[in-house]
Amino acid sequence: MDVLLKFAGEFIDWNQSAGVMLRIAVILLVAWGGLLLSRRVIPALEWQMHRRARDPEQIKRLDTFGRVLRYLLGVAISVLAGMLVLAELGVTIAPLLASAGVLGIAVGFGAQSLIKDYFNGLFLLLEDQIHQGDVVEIAGEGGLVEEITLRYIRLRDYEGSVHFIPSGEVTTVTNRSRGFGYAVIDAGVSYREDVEEVFSVMREVAADMRKDEALAPLILDDIEIAGVDAWTDSAVIVRSRFRVLPLQQWIVKRAFPQRLKKGFDQRGIEIPFPHLTVFRGDSKREGARAPQQTLSG
Repeated sequence: MDVLLKFAGEFIDWNQSAGVMLRIAVILLVAWGGLLLSRRVIPALEWQMHRRARDPEQIKRLDTFGRVLRYLLGVAISVLAGMLVLAELGVTIAPLLASAGVLGIAVGFGAQSLIKDYFNGLFLLLEDQIHQGDVVEIAGEGGLVEEITLRYIRLRDYEGSVHFIPSGEVTTVTNRSRGFGYAVIDAGVSYREDVEEVFSVMREVAADMRKDEALAPLILDDIEIAGVDAWTDSAVIVRSRFRVLPLQQWIVKRAFPQRLKKGFDQRGIEIPFPHLTVFRGDSKREGARAPQQTLSG
């Protein structure tokens, strides 16, 4: 009789253990399925919304929110699955939650910068200040946004260096990728040149650029000549600009001076180089005299 009772007790214990292991396996399987589903459903929804989106900025915003949403769902599913597994193992969750709350308060005082990073990252996304693929300048660094999370922003600059910038350090965002950009060009000419003729050559060169198959799609409007912007030691500076597609201002900014140089050469307009005019040290009573020598270099 004792043997039977002992066998029955062992059978019950084994049955209970098997039931616990089975429930844990089900929890893990469901969690894995949830993670897999989130990685399939969210991209599918993004694809459907991409088809309806008419603005490239909306597509960038959808991509950014999709990545953040997948990350948050992954964390939530993992935490929930872990808590259920602990409950199945007989670990009381309530004291752990209470302890976690107290610990969270203590950690919160010591990790204010981390909390600030997450809050700033959340508002950067909600306020639509920055997207993946934008060219921005933040925290003294500029470059292409390769990744955005609630914790940090990853930039790659022109030299290929990668910068990880905590969201909490972002106080000002200079975004060069929204709507349109301006290619601002300053051209220097000699003081003896006719400014109106310089304007005419600049407009001719700009018109030729708008006929170029490679450059025309990048330029949105005709050239805008602001006029004489400054008088320097050796040149009169004429400022102009083109309104262009986002991120195309650097291409236009390099192409226009190259073509303008040829236009100035054809019309005989001098692009000045530094020079210095030397006068003799005559007294005031003798009056000003013609310059004695001009040094160039």
